[in-house]
Amino acid sequence: MEAMNMRTREEVTGQVGVEDDDLVKGSTKTELTKIRLLRTIVESRDPSSKEEDDFTLRRFLRARDLDLEKASTMFLNYLKWKHSFVPIGVSASDVPNELAQEKVFMQGRDKIGRPIAVVIGRKHFQMKDGLDEFKRFVVYVFDKICARMPPGQEKFVAIAELKGWGYSNSDIRGYLGALTILQDYYPERLGKLFIVNAPYIFMKVWQIIYPFIDNRTKKKIVFVEKKKVKSTLVEDIDESQLTDVFGIPRSEAAQRIGNSAQSGLRRWARLLAPYIGRGGSQVPRSKITISGLVWFSYSIYGLAAERESKNRKQKLAREKDKG
Repeated sequence: MEAMNMRTREEVTGQVGVEDDDLVKGSTKTELTKIRLLRTIVESRDPSSKEEDDFTLRRFLRARDLDLEKASTMFLNYLKWKHSFVPIGVSASDVPNELAQEKVFMQGRDKIGRPIAVVIGRKHFQMKDGLDEFKRFVVYVFDKICARMPPGQEKFVAIAELKGWGYSNSDIRGYLGALTILQDYYPERLGKLFIVNAPYIFMKVWQIIYPFIDNRTKKKIVFVEKKKVKSTLVEDIDESQLTDVFGIPRSEAAQRIGNSAQSGLRRWARLLAPYIGRGGSQVPRSKITISGLVWFSYSIYGLAAERESKNRKQKLAREKDKG
């Protein structure tokens, strides 16, 4: 059955292998041809390119307007960065200080299935000698977001909530580092960035950052007027997926990316209670290990989200029957 949904890469691009129909449906003939040519170029220069799929190659091509020379240079630089900076990826234990700030969480999907990441600007603080950890944190977050993308989806939506942001939160080196990672190593991953409640002082910092943003990324950034936050966001995102951060009831299934090791233990115990037995919410703090909770929480989050979704559907069905 699966074979019926696949075509050989030779049939699609002239290269032997197997290719997903999603790539064919979502690509022009020119893109398919250039994917084949780009693969030939990069594999001849770096054999590890064979580990990267054609969707990745297509994103790099699109980021450089299908220019083979520019795309190949960009892609090879990405491989060099990946092998040197994050050869085995980034784990929670690599970024404990950044996770402790609890400044990023996942919040459902938009109307076309793109996962939503919410960033709380006032919770970010530049750490002394912490730029390297912050960059790894950015990679950690992007990888978590990409892992949540459903089949056929390659982009995500971000909402930057800047209410309460001040100079103590300003981190130009960090912002530029994150921008570089997004544009150079995760091209064509950002679908849209909503910047909400930006204070005047933030615009001074924005003037410094703006020249470093490429034109493709600039088109995806939306500054939301304070009086139109809800009306603007609901154009792309169903109201049920928005959070009380913006004055809208928060989805019960919101997932924080990282939790404070000191303040989050009880909250995680309550979340995990249905899965660790009766009375889980009463588990003494002394019996809960941080590493155990982090590992276990990630492993059961999918089940928790599924349960929340099922409960929500059942509630809607009951309300409909009553009506």
